[in-house]
Amino acid sequence: MSDRAPQPVDRQLPTDEARDLISLVRDIAQREIVPGAAQEEDAGRFPREVFTLLSDSGLLGLPYDAEFGGGEQPYEVYLQVLEELAAARLTVGLGVSVHTLASYASAAYGTKEQQAEYLPAMLGGGLLGAYCLSEPASGSDAASLRTKAVRDGDDWVITGTKAWITHGGIADFYTVMARTGEEGPRGITAFLVPGDADGLSAAAPEKKMGLKGSPTAQVHLDGVRVPDARRIGDEGQGFAIALSALDSGRLGIAACAIGVAQAALDEAVSYAAGRRQFGKPIVDFQGLRFMLADMATQIEAGRALYLSAARLRDAGLPFAKQAAMAKLHCTDTAMRVTTDAVQLLGGYGYTADFPAERYMREAKVLQIVEGTNQIQRMVIARHLAGPEER
Repeated sequence: MSDRAPQPVDRQLPTDEARDLISLVRDIAQREIVPGAAQEEDAGRFPREVFTLLSDSGLLGLPYDAEFGGGEQPYEVYLQVLEELAAARLTVGLGVSVHTLASYASAAYGTKEQQAEYLPAMLGGGLLGAYCLSEPASGSDAASLRTKAVRDGDDWVITGTKAWITHGGIADFYTVMARTGEEGPRGITAFLVPGDADGLSAAAPEKKMGLKGSPTAQVHLDGVRVPDARRIGDEGQGFAIALSALDSGRLGIAACAIGVAQAALDEAVSYAAGRRQFGKPIVDFQGLRFMLADMATQIEAGRALYLSAARLRDAGLPFAKQAAMAKLHCTDTAMRVTTDAVQLLGGYGYTADFPAERYMREAKVLQIVEGTNQIQRMVIARHLAGPEER
């Protein structure tokens, strides 16, 4: 075994508690996630038992208030936990990020009564959430969604179809954005819908090029009735809630992307240190050393960018522009680094015997989810130059 094998990321963490938390996550990852990751991804198996363990360990509600079962950790720490989980298996890291996104509306905009009733089970009761904004005809143009919620006495009746829903069909609760009023963003309201609600169903999971263990499916709402007590925020506030959630969610995707990139770099370093050609390890060839150096530099830059945005969020300062930058840069970095890892492994990198090809397939989706990288560029440009002329 080469003495040049990669070492765990040397993290700058704010407290001893945070260092203990990262140690716990690494232990769970190595014992419960990494051993079966490749086989389970190939089989398209979702590891629900891992999420139960994460919930029991207090890892599904890290950025939320302890009063309601959360871990009350700053985003600076929570995102590094996500990175560790994603490096072990993206299905798990992304799943935790999506669950956190789905819990956001209730945690940030719910009434005290709603928070007391719903959050403890969501954050530490073994439940798993899904976030429902996109639709078959409204992806990037989310404000044009067509799912409708009609008032009926003290209830709302929701009808429509949501698309590209992570955990679709297996979630215990869905945060659903539905139209309750006028066209455009001001007519959208947020609802917390139970996973076992009458009239709620899911299509067969999409067949994807990567992230096969994480189910992505259309969710159908056929006259789903929910009480007004499950409306989150004011009527017409749903789109603002959705965008606010996505600002934080994009940081989660950025952290997951750096986790995948770090896993790919670690694999490349290990392979290059052990593979011999022309009488010496290929890691000693300057061309490959420079490739590894560039990969590592891009990862460090991405990590610094998402942590800088997280610290703004933790300080209560505006961070939407930085979140878009982090999502853009980190996911593009993941695509470059995983591609380089496949190239460095040569023919072996193209086979399923090594994880590099899986990392490359998984990195691609991170450039698409929670706002494509083209949308991120639009967001950044609006912060720099103002909105586009109509």
